[in-house]
Amino acid sequence: MESIAPFTDDYLSNLNLIRQEIAQNADVHIREFSFGQTASRASIVFVDGLSDRDLIDNTILKTLMKDSVAVMVQENSSGDVSVSKDFFINHVLSIHEILECRDVYDLRTKVLTGFTALLIEGTANALLLNTVKVKTRNIDEPVSESLVRGPRVGFTETLSENTALLRRHGENGDLLFLKFQVGERAKKELIIAYMKEIANPALVEEVKNRITKIKIDHVPESGYVEQLIEDNYLSPFPQAQSTERPDRVISALMEGRVAILLDGTPFALIVPVTFSMLLQSPEDYYERWIPSTFIRLLRFFTAFSSLLIPALYISFISFHQGLIPTELAISIISTRQGVPFPALLEALIMEVSIEIMREAGLRLPKPIGPAIGIVGGLIIGQAAVQAGIVSPIMVIVVAVTAISSFAIPSYNLGISLRLIRFLVMFSAAMFGLYGVILFFLLLTSHLVKLKSFGVPYVTPAVPYRLRDWKDFMVRMPLMMMKRRPKMLHTKEPTRKG
Repeated sequence: MESIAPFTDDYLSNLNLIRQEIAQNADVHIREFSFGQTASRASIVFVDGLSDRDLIDNTILKTLMKDSVAVMVQENSSGDVSVSKDFFINHVLSIHEILECRDVYDLRTKVLTGFTALLIEGTANALLLNTVKVKTRNIDEPVSESLVRGPRVGFTETLSENTALLRRHGENGDLLFLKFQVGERAKKELIIAYMKEIANPALVEEVKNRITKIKIDHVPESGYVEQLIEDNYLSPFPQAQSTERPDRVISALMEGRVAILLDGTPFALIVPVTFSMLLQSPEDYYERWIPSTFIRLLRFFTAFSSLLIPALYISFISFHQGLIPTELAISIISTRQGVPFPALLEALIMEVSIEIMREAGLRLPKPIGPAIGIVGGLIIGQAAVQAGIVSPIMVIVVAVTAISSFAIPSYNLGISLRLIRFLVMFSAAMFGLYGVILFFLLLTSHLVKLKSFGVPYVTPAVPYRLRDWKDFMVRMPLMMMKRRPKMLHTKEPTRKG
C-alpha cells in the first residue's frame, strides 16, 4: 500500500515532497517561475512526451507570468486561500479540465499519465491541469474484419476517439458511457457502453461487478479483460466477441447488449455472445436477405467442415472402408499406395504443417507474408506427395479444411475450432465414426451448458426460441425482425418502427 503524504500550506515543503517522489525520473521536468515582476512563486511539474509542451508554454506559463496576473495575485494574498485558488481556476487558466490534488500520491499518478501539476505559493494543495498529449493514427478500415459493403471505419487506440465513433452513428441520448479504471499498478481507463432504455439493468450490473473485480497489475489489451470476466475460463470457446468495427458495436447495443472499450486498443468487447453471433457478419444486414441467408448457411457449413472433415476421412479410411463407394475407394487406395504412415499420422503431418505456415505468414512482413504462405503450401504439398509421405487425397482434405476455416468471420472462434479439430482426429483414430459422433455429442453438451453472462451459448437453438430463429442460421427480411432477441430480456423488446 502506497504511503499517502498530504500537502500542506508550505510551498517549499510541498515542492520538496514532489521532488523526493518523482524527480528521480529523467523524463519528469519541474519548472519554477514567478508571477510577473512579483516575488510570488509557483512551479509546474510535467512529463516530457506525455504532456503537450505547446499547451504548457502558451496557455499556462505565458498566462501566469503576465503582470496582470501578478497584480491579482497580490490582491488575493491576504491569506484567503480559497479565493486565490478559485481565481486561478475560473479567471486565469484556460484549461478544460482542472482537478485539485491533496496528496503527492494522487499527483504522481496523474502527472505520469500526462497531466501537469501546478503548485502555487500561498495556496494549499496543488492543481492538476489536463495537458495530455495524445498521438493517434488515422481512422482506417479494420484489417481483421474487412467487408465488401459497409463502413470503412475502425476503432483506434484512443478511447475518446472510439467513443466519438459510436456517437457519430446518430443522435441518441440513450447511449451511456460508464468510466472505470483497471490495473493496480498501471491504471487504464475502461468504458462500459449500453443503451439506457434497452439494455437489461441486471446485465449492466453484472458487467460492472465483473469489471470492478479485476485485480491485476496491468491491462495492456482488451484480451486481458475478456479472460478475466468470462464465465468459464476452461472452455475453448470465446465468451465475448471482439471487434474493431463501430457499426457492429452499435448494432449490438441496439439489441440490448453491452460493449466494453479499453484505452490503448482498437478491439472492443461485446457481451453476452452466442455461437451464432460469431458466425455472423455486419455485411449480412447490408445485403438483401436471400443472398445473406445463403452466405450465412455457407459459414455454418464451413465451420462444421473445418472441424470434422479430417476426422471423417481418418475414420472412413481406417475403420469404415465399406461405407465408401466402390469406385471412390479404389481411387483412394491407388493414391495411398506407397504411403508408409497410417491415416492419423498422415493427417497430423499435413495439419501441423498448415498451422506452422499460417503462423509464419502472420509473423512475416506484410509484403511477403501472403506470398510465402501460398508458395510454401504448394511446395510442401507437392514435395510431400512426390516423396510418398502423404497421399494426394490427404492434401485435398487438408486444403479444403484450411479454406473452410478461413471463411469463419471470427478469428478467435477459428482458433478454437482448429484446436478442437486435433482432438476429433485422435478420437476418430481410436474409435472410428463412433468416436467422431461421441466427441460431437460431448462437444454439444459442453456448448449447451456454456453461458455468456447468463445467456445460453447456443440459444436460440437451446433453449428453443422459434421467434429468434429469424436471425439465427437464416436472416429474414428486416421488416420481419421487429422484436429484439428474447434471451437478452431487454427493457424494450420491440424495435421502434
